Amino acid sequence: MDYRHMTAPCGLDCFNCPMYLASQNEEMRQKIAAQMNLDPELAQCQGCRNEGGVIRFMAEQPCRTYKCAQKRGHDFCFECDSFPCALLHPFADRAALLPHNTKVFNLVLISKMGLEEWAKKKAGKVKKTYFKGNVDWLAPKSSK
Repeated sequence: MDYRHMTAPCGLDCFNCPMYLASQNEEMRQKIAAQMNLDPELAQCQGCRNEGGVIRFMAEQPCRTYKCAQKRGHDFCFECDSFPCALLHPFADRAALLPHNTKVFNLVLISKMGLEEWAKKKAGKVKKTYFKGNVDWLAPKSSK
């Protein structure tokens, strides 16, 4: 898999997105379409870069973050001198539905781990932790 091509400039892992996975699986597409009250044709995505930054089920215009990265000639937002900027701000009103609040975390991981390692070892876990994991605010107990 071409992880650079299947990871949005903002750090979202398109290759793990249900809408991308639905583009590969008709049954999943029908299920998502029904859940979201969408035409089945809209209940799929080929990934941000393949779609020119347009998330068809949400908007007809390219994402502002995608357009900004394209204009500045960056593959990923962490390459920009302005990183992190307001375009990466979390969406509190959609946090329970969309993984957008993981963008900056993913970008930092990609910059530290490298894209390939992040994609194979961490990307899927970030989303699972975000939606289903438990936060452990306490430091591990030290064994003395």
